[in-house]
This record gives sequence, C-alpha cells and structure tokens, in this order.
Amino acid sequence: MAGTKTNDFQDMLPMMANKLGGDGLIRELCNGFQLLMDREKGVITFESLKKNSAILGLQNLRDDELLSMLREGDLNGDGVLDQMEFCVLMFRLSPELMEESEDLLELALQQEFKTNPTR
Repeated sequence: MAGTKTNDFQDMLPMMANKLGGDGLIRELCNGFQLLMDREKGVITFESLKKNSAILGLQNLRDDELLSMLREGDLNGDGVLDQMEFCVLMFRLSPELMEESEDLLELALQQEFKTNPTR
C-alpha cells in the first residue's frame, strides 16, 4: 500500500530498568544522549538527531517525525534537547515505565497517608 508506514516499536526501557536498576538505566539513557547530541553544542539538535538517529535504528524516520520528537521533549522551548529533557522524553515514550511509575507513586502515597493519617 503506497504511503503506508508501520513502525515496529518495541519498548525496551522496562526490560533495561529491570536488568540494570534505576542508576544503570539512567547511565544508559545518558549514553544514548551522548550518541545523539551535537558534540560542539552539547545538546541534541534537529541536525544531530537526523545525522545520528541511524545508530539507534531510527534511520527511517521522516524529518517531520524527528521534529515532532524534538518538540515533544523540548520542555523549555529552546528548540533543542538537553540531557534532562532527553531522559524525561524517553520515560514519557515508554508506556509501561510510565504505568509502573504511576503505580509506585500511588503506593508511596498510600503508605505515606497510612503512617501520617492527619495529613
């Protein structure tokens, strides 16, 4: 079918989190950031994302898809991704990790209110 594109996205972050633990996962995300960033600017730009995305198997993404990813992660509106914005974006793009973190937050809140019922 002409013009039809399917993305076979497999969310590997939950598996990585289980294998590496929290600190290890953050280290790997930081390594991913280093692969994609513009070496001179120290941030991920559209150009560096386009140039380096093939390393991560994203060579088939169109320019508008890359721009969309960049805009989605750009929390401060400067047109680029710093390391923190990149890590936050990776978590946001992982439905399973987002669900797990929501569950953990709910559990933590329940425990907090059990131990301090006057709050």
